[in-house]
Amino acid sequence: MAKKGLSPQELRKEALETAITTIERKYGQGSVMRLSDDAHQSIPFIPTGSIGLDLALGLGGIPRGRVTEIYGPESSGKTTLALHIIAEAQKKGGVAAFVDAEHALDVTYARRLGVNTEELLISQPDYGEQALEIADLLVRSGGVDVVVIDSVAALIPQAELEGSMGETQVGGQARLMSHAMRKLTGTIHKSKTSIVFINQIRMKIGAMGYGNPETTSGGNALKFYATIRMDIRKIQTLKDKEEIVGNRVRVKVVKNKVAPPFRETQFDILYGLGVSRIGELLDLGVEHGILEKSGAWYAYGSERLGQGKENVRAFLLENTEIAEAIEKDLLVHMGVVEPDTQEESEDSGTDRQSK
Repeated sequence: MAKKGLSPQELRKEALETAITTIERKYGQGSVMRLSDDAHQSIPFIPTGSIGLDLALGLGGIPRGRVTEIYGPESSGKTTLALHIIAEAQKKGGVAAFVDAEHALDVTYARRLGVNTEELLISQPDYGEQALEIADLLVRSGGVDVVVIDSVAALIPQAELEGSMGETQVGGQARLMSHAMRKLTGTIHKSKTSIVFINQIRMKIGAMGYGNPETTSGGNALKFYATIRMDIRKIQTLKDKEEIVGNRVRVKVVKNKVAPPFRETQFDILYGLGVSRIGELLDLGVEHGILEKSGAWYAYGSERLGQGKENVRAFLLENTEIAEAIEKDLLVHMGVVEPDTQEESEDSGTDRQSK
């Protein structure tokens, strides 16, 4: 029965508030909300270990409580990037898990990238359903900050694994991924766990002429549910004189639901060392005018750093205080750090040294 003295608009508003109260009582606080209620909450993130990629993503890293996909050709740096994300999460005191469906994790290499392998949770599942169920249980626990699944292509359905060699299960992997994504998405958001899927590239059967002939494994479900999709490609082989020391890669953010997409960045991945942070400082420093480059010579203000990128890289690795100063200037210039905050941190650093 309508209350007397209330306009139709006020009655509708009161009915809506009653409905919201009923929903929250039944399903919990926050089950339904106005966008303005959540507008002040910034999206938490985990850094990627690459300054340029953090900036390209628009957040400072990959978002927590969301799905991220990293895909590209073989030996392009997919697992290396995922291990850097794990290392960054652990540096912040987080817990990380690595679901090694490919059974190919190099623990020694992971340790070199900064991963605390003693604290890392590792699973090597026998089949796809087991891998995704383990990931789901870890997410539901609420005690894990990031789960990496390497890789989607290795998530073989149990029915296919138990069948004879050559026997195919058409669409089995796509159905598995579709069911898993429907089940995982809500839980991931509530637990604020980041899930990183590493994926491989396949060629579309019968694709000729028009469009991109490449696609990724596991059907289309992951493409739709992923908040971030990153395409990583090797574009150059790095040499120190005649010795090959690593690869230069390009990462394109092909999908981004939390910041502008289609941004790109390039960085060096050195064999046995991972993403070269010093190399990024040199590239971004020159690009933004923090460093001067004349021919092969690099200079920081009035100080000459050396000739040739590899020599300067070695110099900055030995002189970490100069590298830190360059990084601070770069972050201030790009608006990541406020100048006042930066000066305070430098003063506190001077105070600590004097003590």
